[in-house]
Parts: sequence; C-alpha cells; structure tokens
Amino acid sequence: MTPMMFIIMLVSAIIILTVLTLKLKMHPVITLFLTATFIGLASGVSITDTFASIKNYFGSTLGNIGIMIIFGAILASGISDTGAASSIVNFFIKLFRGKRLELAPALTGFIMSIPVFGDIAIILNAPISAILAKRKKMGMQQVAPFVNLGLTLTHGLVPPTPGVLAVSITLGADVGTVILWGLVCSIVSFVVSYIILSPVYAKCEYIEPLADYTEGIEAVDENESVDTLLIKEENCPGAFASFLPLLLPAVMIAVGSIGKVFAEEGSAAYKFYNIFGDTILALFCGIICLGLLVFGRKSKVVAKANMASGEAELTEKSSWSEIVFGNWVGRALKIAIGALLITAMGGAMGGILRENEAISVIGKSIAETNFPAILVPFLLAAILMTVCGSMTTASMTAAALMVELLPILAISPVVATLAIGAGSMVGWHVNNSGFWIFTSLYGFDTKQGLKYFTSTNAIGGILAFACLVLISFTGLI
Repeated sequence: MTPMMFIIMLVSAIIILTVLTLKLKMHPVITLFLTATFIGLASGVSITDTFASIKNYFGSTLGNIGIMIIFGAILASGISDTGAASSIVNFFIKLFRGKRLELAPALTGFIMSIPVFGDIAIILNAPISAILAKRKKMGMQQVAPFVNLGLTLTHGLVPPTPGVLAVSITLGADVGTVILWGLVCSIVSFVVSYIILSPVYAKCEYIEPLADYTEGIEAVDENESVDTLLIKEENCPGAFASFLPLLLPAVMIAVGSIGKVFAEEGSAAYKFYNIFGDTILALFCGIICLGLLVFGRKSKVVAKANMASGEAELTEKSSWSEIVFGNWVGRALKIAIGALLITAMGGAMGGILRENEAISVIGKSIAETNFPAILVPFLLAAILMTVCGSMTTASMTAAALMVELLPILAISPVVATLAIGAGSMVGWHVNNSGFWIFTSLYGFDTKQGLKYFTSTNAIGGILAFACLVLISFTGLI
C-alpha cells in the first residue's frame, strides 16, 4: 500500500469511527471492532486473517493491562467505603487553611486518577466539589474546571492509568520513567493553568452547585474557622493512611525503574528492583494497604458497601476477606468491564493498523523534512482525540502508528508516550463520555462544558507538551 493510500484509509477509518459513535450511537467496543475490520480488509488482508489478528491483539492487550484496570477499580471501591476520599479532601482544606478551596477536590482528583480510572474518579469527586463550593460561596465554574484538569492530566500522562500504561507497553517505554516525568509535566501544567485561569473563572457567570449534593449544606462566613469547611464524615482514616494506597503503587513502580538503571543487569539488586517495581504487585500492595483501613471502621464500611451495591450483601459478621476480596472485587468488575473491553478492542485496532508497511515509508518522509519530530505523536493524538472522543482509543491508535516511526524519527519511547498523553487532552469535547459525566454531575450545560472543560483541558495538554519539549531539550529524557 502506498503512503497516499494509507492516509486515505486512515482518514476513512477515522470517519467510520466518528459516524458509528456519534450518529449511530454504537458502543465503542463494536465501533472499534468494525473499524479494525475495515482497516484489515482495506490493507489487503483476508477476512479470516483480519479476525485472527483482532483476536490476538485483543487478547494480548487485555493480558498486558487487564489486571491493572481491575485493581484500580478495587481501589476506587475501597476509597469510597473507608472514607479515605474525604480524608484526602480535608487534608488539602487544612493545607490551604480554607483558602483556594477549589484546589482541594482538584488535587484529590489529581492523585486519585493515577491508579483509578478517570471516569470513576469523576464520580467520586462530584459531591465533594459541590459541597465545598456551597460552603465557600463559590460557583462551580471556579471549582469543576480544575477538578477536570487534575483528573485528566494524570489520566493521560501518569501510569498505571490504563491508557498511558498501554501506550508505554506498546512503545516499549520504561513505566517508572514515564511516571516520574509524567508527574513533572502534569504538575507544571496544572500550576500554570491554575495561575492563568483561576482569576478569569472567578469573574465568569455563576454556576450553582447541584442541589442533590448540597441539600442541608450552609455557606460558611469568611471569619469562620477552617474546621467548619471540613467534610463531616465519622471515623475516617488519617491523611497518611488515606494517601498511602494511592501513592504506594506509583512509588513502587518508580523506585523499581530507577533502581534498575543503577543496578547491574542480572544482579540480585536488579532482580529485586524488577520484582519491587512490578505494576501488578504494586497495585496489589495498594489494595492491601487500603484493606487494612477496614479494621476499626467495619460497621461504616459495611453500610457504605451495601449502599453502593444496592443490596445487603454484607453484615457485621462478614470477614475482612469477604469485604475486600468479595464485595469490593465484585463491584470493581462491574465498574471495570467497560474500560477493559474498550481498551482491549482499541489495542486490537491499533495492532492491525501498525502492521501496515506504509507507516515506515511515511516516517522516512517526515524524517527527511525539517518538521519537528516531537510534534508528530502530539498532533496524532490530538487529531484522533478530536474525532474519536476517547483518550484511551486516541492514545492507543497514535501509539500503534508511532511504533514503527520511533527509530526513524529518533524519538525516545518515553518522550513519545508523554507527547501522546498530552495530545490526548486536546479535543476533549462532546463526543467524549467523560464530557457528559462531568457536565451532568457538576451542573453544567453543553455550552458551559465546552467553555470551561474543553478549553481548560486543551490549555493543560498544550502546557504539558511544552514542559515535555523543554525537558527533552535538556537531554534528561
């Protein structure tokens, strides 16, 4: 296939993906399957070989990241049941002494979205954001955009979030290094975005917090103490204990990766760091840490778990393992199934796409021009995100295209991974499920969602990419 025919095929695939999603309202799994089938057939592969490739890539993608998605969903269940989410928010309220209260749920989402899938973190943060806005007499336009930005930055740039983890694996990037520099780019982007946009949003139209979350909540006077602003929930764990299950996995993975750099390959130290930084082990340790928070607050956890599942599955006599590895896992599987299947089918489509030999020809053509190589993965992800509406799908498709281009364009896998993550934040709009979850749960209409969420995420993605470019020029990555 010639490069021109490949580009025509790629544009056609994007159109099919968009029409099936937006016009025919098909589920992303079927949309991705049909698009993958089209790509295989258009590439000259037989229908049986195309289906065989879909099965192989679907299975390999699921094998690489499936357990991590499930473990992240288990963490989401436990964070809610134990009251850890409220403790994290209260920590930030105290840290800022009741000032800039919009940062409390935003930074909670920033941290929570590292091991927990983004859409889940959105739901967990919605009532907290509304309550804090009502207490501090702020409009949701001052709070929600930064919650969204915090969630989206770590969702797109910091493993073990499934999308960026899958991209890291596809491109052969060291996961620990991606975590380290992904956090740096995310923090810089968030701080600069907040400094620029916070005074702007403070002067914009007032968007009232949803009454469903704020019934009975009264606003607090400026002269009241910080304690009056805290989320009132009995028997919550301390801040350190609440942060630990979320941060431990990222720390273990990062330490393992850094340790392997300084250890001799094959040595005992290298083997230790390789095991210590294993993604599955790290997330499982996070679950164990979270499970320990059940002790001393079992009644509360049982009540909240039963409320979340919609039936009285647990009682005071339920064992620890029944709560953590029974109820939490059962709820997690229901939460994770959509993300599992969409991510795996996205991997299948990307796998078929990257088999096309025209990609390397296009890469050589780009390399022969003066076009900045680092822009290629960023623009690919931004364009795909704009048209297909899924950060995970856009990222994985961009990664599939970049696999063969990395050596030609002389881009490191880590830089390409982070450029794709930053690009996937641009074009976050009405064809994205997260857009509708955010607007409905945070009280925005469509126009307001585009004004406050789409623009904020685009600015955040561009700033994260700018930070990445500066770091790459230093030679650190």
